Amino acid sequence: MKPLLRFAVAIGLVPALVIGLLILLRELRPGLGVLALAAVGLASFFLAWGWRARLALLAEALREALAQGRAAPTRGEAPPLPSAEDLADDIRRLARSMAEQGAQLERLRRADAAILENLPEPVLLLSAERAVLRANPAARQMLGPEAAGQGPDAAALLRHPVLAAAMDDALAAGHSATVELHLPVPLPREVSARVVPLDPPLADGGRLLILLIDRSREAAIERTRADFVANASHELRTPLASLLGFIETLRGPAADDPEAQQRFLGIMAEQGDRMRRLIDDLLNLSRIEMEEHQPPVGEAPLAMILRAEAEALAPLLKRRDMRLELDVNEALVAKPANADQVAQVIRNVLENAINHGREGGLIAITLRRATADDATARPGALLSVTDDGPGIAKHHLPRLTERFYRVDAARSRHKGGTGLGLAITRHIVMRHRGRLSIESTEGVGTKVSVWLPMG
Repeated sequence: MKPLLRFAVAIGLVPALVIGLLILLRELRPGLGVLALAAVGLASFFLAWGWRARLALLAEALREALAQGRAAPTRGEAPPLPSAEDLADDIRRLARSMAEQGAQLERLRRADAAILENLPEPVLLLSAERAVLRANPAARQMLGPEAAGQGPDAAALLRHPVLAAAMDDALAAGHSATVELHLPVPLPREVSARVVPLDPPLADGGRLLILLIDRSREAAIERTRADFVANASHELRTPLASLLGFIETLRGPAADDPEAQQRFLGIMAEQGDRMRRLIDDLLNLSRIEMEEHQPPVGEAPLAMILRAEAEALAPLLKRRDMRLELDVNEALVAKPANADQVAQVIRNVLENAINHGREGGLIAITLRRATADDATARPGALLSVTDDGPGIAKHHLPRLTERFYRVDAARSRHKGGTGLGLAITRHIVMRHRGRLSIESTEGVGTKVSVWLPMG
């Protein structure tokens, strides 16, 4: 401790003398001078403390230099001092050794980063304070590019009470743990998380490694299988029974009745087409659910897609004597977005408005840039489709996007609906991290709005 104090005194002596001289010359008030002297003393002590380790290394180098190949001094003879060249060589050896250790640590850090970056599963490296230090590409794809900075998706994951408890247990007990998580936002996701404590911690302070396995696809497959058995079989049974009945009639009573045969064949064609549409929609919905947890890539020019879909539905509009009123911002582009799926969303929403709107009525379509009044802080495009039909009772609205849910089942089937259009629309919008809302007033009409991000 005494050498440390002597070194501190040596550092602070000159500024202390200057302050004392200023006080004597009345250039500095005594009170301020005392404070300045105290500050100099503290600063000198901390500087000396910081240099203590470096001085110890230098002293060790000097001792090694004295011990290397020098004869012991005889009694009464002063020990020989090392030459300047010897001291320089020792210091250079010390510097080389420290540089080699630093290079080795850097190589280990790069190897560690390379392993983390190339792991196929999402991995997060956390500090003891739960701050995300690193996220590999799979984690950034799963949780967003801002995952390493703990963006909204990563923050929601780390706040999950089950995962938070697992991290506490891993740090306290020092062993890994695996937990199953259900993440409701930004879209439902089933995730298995393995928490691994790192002891000793990594050089960058990493104390926890979290390995994420997204099991949403497997869960979606299981739900699809269950839904197909529970719902699709029921929906297919009716047209299938109708076809079998007409085939039996054509074989028997109507075998020699050409007029009845033509009538029955027309009905059979309608039922067969209904089955085809139902199977196509089921396959489409299953495919969308499989991809729902993979963010889309590409861009979708919304105005161009909207006009193309409106033109394709022109015969249906003419049949119902309806007209479109367009208010479109031509410059809006949704991204990241799958253009084909965005076109399907627009087609489904327009078909619903045409089929369930008032015959001879008006469908108003607006496409504009979303504002703060639309309850979103992110830049995006807002598509709204409004009809002046009979409207929908409020108790139906929360269930409209369920599979096979119909407000008027008989009318929907008569118009060729499968009951899957809005379910498909909802899953596509969720995949695009967008929002779907439906507002309706009985006797006034229905408004369907779709918000899509624009990067």
